[in-house]
Amino acid sequence: MSNELSNRIKSLPVSQTLAMAAKARELKNAGKDIISLSLGEPDFNTPDFIKNAAIEAINQDYNSYTPVDGYVELKDAICAKFKRDNNIEYTPNQIVVSTGAKQSIANIAQVLLNPGDEVILPAPYWVSYSAIATLCEAKFVEIPSSIDSDFKITPEQLEAAITPKTKMIFFNSPNNPSGSIYNEEEYRALAAVLEKHPQIYILSDEIYEHINYGSKLFSFAAIESMYERTITVNGLAKAFAMTGWRIGYIGAPEWIAKACTKMQGQITSGTNCIAQRAAITAVSADPSEIKYMVNEFKNRRDLVLQLLGDIDGFKLNIPQGAFYVFPDISAFFGKTLKGKEIKNANDFSMFLLEEANVATVTGDAFGAPDCIRMSYAASELQLREAIKRIKEVVS
Repeated sequence: MSNELSNRIKSLPVSQTLAMAAKARELKNAGKDIISLSLGEPDFNTPDFIKNAAIEAINQDYNSYTPVDGYVELKDAICAKFKRDNNIEYTPNQIVVSTGAKQSIANIAQVLLNPGDEVILPAPYWVSYSAIATLCEAKFVEIPSSIDSDFKITPEQLEAAITPKTKMIFFNSPNNPSGSIYNEEEYRALAAVLEKHPQIYILSDEIYEHINYGSKLFSFAAIESMYERTITVNGLAKAFAMTGWRIGYIGAPEWIAKACTKMQGQITSGTNCIAQRAAITAVSADPSEIKYMVNEFKNRRDLVLQLLGDIDGFKLNIPQGAFYVFPDISAFFGKTLKGKEIKNANDFSMFLLEEANVATVTGDAFGAPDCIRMSYAASELQLREAIKRIKEVVS
């Protein structure tokens, strides 16, 4: 019998963040003392007031199939959240709740992209964006940036990347992996370019919205000329420490929301009922309820920047959000460390895993080949020990 897989799955790369996490687990199970700074997952527990809402839903016998696009009470709460936090007006018909923001993004791409369409990805970008575009038989076009530009693109770069085939652009602010945040002035300058190209739709991924150490996040859909062309993606995984609950959602033009509901109805149907009932409580909560986690992340960021700043070869910026640092480590390229030649970020990341027992993720996975991503969603003790090990093996 032939074991021939489809061209679709053969064209799909393995997620390098998940691959590194799996490699770290394998070494750990083999007895190695591995400190993993590779996964984008908060190390806090879900807040008790959200867990209590889930317990109440269980006791109230929520156990049936849910509406494909989400409970109306949750969609109402999401509309109120968008108005409160983002100054965006949506109606419940413009909201679709999905099994995580990754499914939200996949839905959007599937309903808007045709084979041969181009998707602009300002680099660095989340690893799954390019894979999702590939699944849609679209072509992704990277716009490079660097640590010197705080990992942000310019209007001139955007204009140069646009072709008649451009259909979408994906923005992610606060950014994974860099932690950079576009401010209102920067977004409006990019919007001025997009106003000249009405065929382009904007996906604005705001999953790290509340993990923000500066001013309040500005949402792309809050730009009046962009509202009808922007799909805002958010979820509960990061800010509310609910990665395993799998709740994502979108606010979108109604015709796009309806298409996403149609797509989801044939793939997964409605999202878990208990998670949705808990999500009503989460999105209705004032963001101050999770400020203790944000404050702790900021303290860890400052610690990591201080410790890495003492290591020659690590070039740093100051991330304004999320829970990652994304140092440029190209100073090590061409060098030999402990008998191993470092040709690129892949080599350096693997060197740190094998010699320092610290798991990171190569920047190649994010379209930034001079960098590595390090998550500081770990305890202070782990962070200090990890960076101590790194310093010892590269010095």
